[in-house]
Amino acid sequence: MGTVTRGTTSPNRLRRMDRWIAATHGADLRRTADPVAVDLGYGAAPWTAVELLTRLRETAPRARVVGVEIDPARVTAAQPYARDGLVFRHGGFEIPVPQRPHLIRAANVLRQYDEAEVADVWARLCARLAPADPATGARGGLLVEGTCDEIGRRHVWVALGPEGPRTVTFATRLGSLERPSDLAERLPKALIHRNVPGEAVHTFLRDFDRAWAAAAPYASYGARQRWIRAVRDLTADWPVTDRPARWRQGEVTVRWAALAPRM
Repeated sequence: MGTVTRGTTSPNRLRRMDRWIAATHGADLRRTADPVAVDLGYGAAPWTAVELLTRLRETAPRARVVGVEIDPARVTAAQPYARDGLVFRHGGFEIPVPQRPHLIRAANVLRQYDEAEVADVWARLCARLAPADPATGARGGLLVEGTCDEIGRRHVWVALGPEGPRTVTFATRLGSLERPSDLAERLPKALIHRNVPGEAVHTFLRDFDRAWAAAAPYASYGARQRWIRAVRDLTADWPVTDRPARWRQGEVTVRWAALAPRM
């Protein structure tokens, strides 16, 4: 179920998303007896699925990854890369795995869809996630859906749980950034057409640019210190959910409700 994507991919393209997943969702994966992650729409080559397994196992050694592609030829081409903990299957948004996964990563998949289709796709994928487990404190599975540039320098993604969207994360290679609003071109489908006056994401990026400009004196200490200062200023008006340890990575995460479309 779904549409064949262009398949554009490259090694290390999703490193920022992977590092964030390991840092924020790794504890839940470790608490799970058999944590299954799905790399949905991995593309013309299986690099991102291979890398996801490596990065997840650094924090959750029992993790397994299923690479899912709607193009049968891509699944066939990926088979030589299958190994312990990594398999490839033909499928789409129905998520062809018997168990309910603890992670679904869908990077650069919905970009080609209409905005009106996103909510239904999100709902379908969230319904496949593992439920919350009060006994262990796990919040349930995580869907991470977003967009990045061709070499992974700029990336924006939405994190969703079984209940729906939770947060939006902006991540960038700080040395390549002129201003935070440069990330607007990588907004996920649910937000990219909402970067207009009157919409929350437009206001957020405007405020981020202003905070970045006000933090210009910190540039003498490096782009990282300038970013940290700008994000710290943003916290006065925006519900930033992460801490300086993540800001140092060139990230900032904001509650979805603050950026959700208004019109």
